[in-house]
Amino acid sequence: MLRGFAVALHALVFASVAAASPVRIKDLVEFDGVRGNDLVGYGLVVGLNGTGDGLRNAPFTEEIMANILERLGVNVAGEQFRPRNVAAVFVTAELPPFARAGSRIDVTVSAIGDADSLLGGTLVMTPLNAADGAIYAVAQGTVIAGGASAEGDAAEVVQGVPTSGSIPSGARVEREVPFDFASLETLRLALREPDFTTAARIETAINRDFGRDVAVMLDAGTVRLDIARTGARSPAHALGRVENIAVSPERRARIVVDQRSGTIVMGEDVRISRVAVAQGGLTLRIEEAPLAVQPNPFAQGETVVVPRTQADIEEEEGLGLAEVPPGTSLSEVVAGLNALGVAPRDMIDILKSIKAAGALHAEFVVR
Repeated sequence: MLRGFAVALHALVFASVAAASPVRIKDLVEFDGVRGNDLVGYGLVVGLNGTGDGLRNAPFTEEIMANILERLGVNVAGEQFRPRNVAAVFVTAELPPFARAGSRIDVTVSAIGDADSLLGGTLVMTPLNAADGAIYAVAQGTVIAGGASAEGDAAEVVQGVPTSGSIPSGARVEREVPFDFASLETLRLALREPDFTTAARIETAINRDFGRDVAVMLDAGTVRLDIARTGARSPAHALGRVENIAVSPERRARIVVDQRSGTIVMGEDVRISRVAVAQGGLTLRIEEAPLAVQPNPFAQGETVVVPRTQADIEEEEGLGLAEVPPGTSLSEVVAGLNALGVAPRDMIDILKSIKAAGALHAEFVVR
């Protein structure tokens, strides 16, 4: 057993981990019925500096242009026009809950043709539809592109995504979503991360705050609130009180690993059973150094290439056989590995192997 690992592991003193910090209920749940709605539409961005769609490759752009001009009283039937300062786009937005007619929302604009950039363009009035097909908002305004591009005769450089942009407060709500919130008698609280313990704590905290049984846990992801028993003047007053009640959520032991960046994120509840770990690697090096052999002067013969190959195998210095005591937290193991200079990617491989051995008691998520 490697003494260095054990010394590095136990030399780190960790303070006792306190209980999870209290979190407001509004940050843990979604209220049934209080939700947004996705909107989508297609329109035209004009005023581009020659970076729009090539209409030969995007014929729908010409069709959209013809429809808009006809609505404005310009007849372009049978005409051929191929400007490079327009681009067909999809416009997306989210209609927030309780949005009223006349309020403004942000929109995102994305090219659907072969436009090079939307920088400096203006979105022409575009209706936005919901899943039911009705128009709930109308978007228009100057597009703020998310990147830049430049090109010359033999090179091109692109930074960011110039074919996508946004329009802050670029859409005006024209229709409200019908929802009689004031007439609700009961309301369900849906946990974003279902957990029986957290749901039970939410039920207990709400009942304690109101001094009576007004909340009932239905399952791991749902708590029902009886608004009539809260004594509040309206459901809005009841939720305004409920959403600010603090609860200590219970989290599952989980490890999230990003192999591309070598990032490891872990929860405080991760535990490891007794296990032995050994880590190392082999490096195989092959070098070719051919030698040309020529005949003596005035001698008959041919030049011959004699192959020469040198092959070596080197064993890299790594973590020798080390024993992790039972009940050790993952943070202590990772701290010990860091003290020994183990690289993040090697650390990820070690954690994978510990999980495969059944000694890592946590959900292991690899991205």
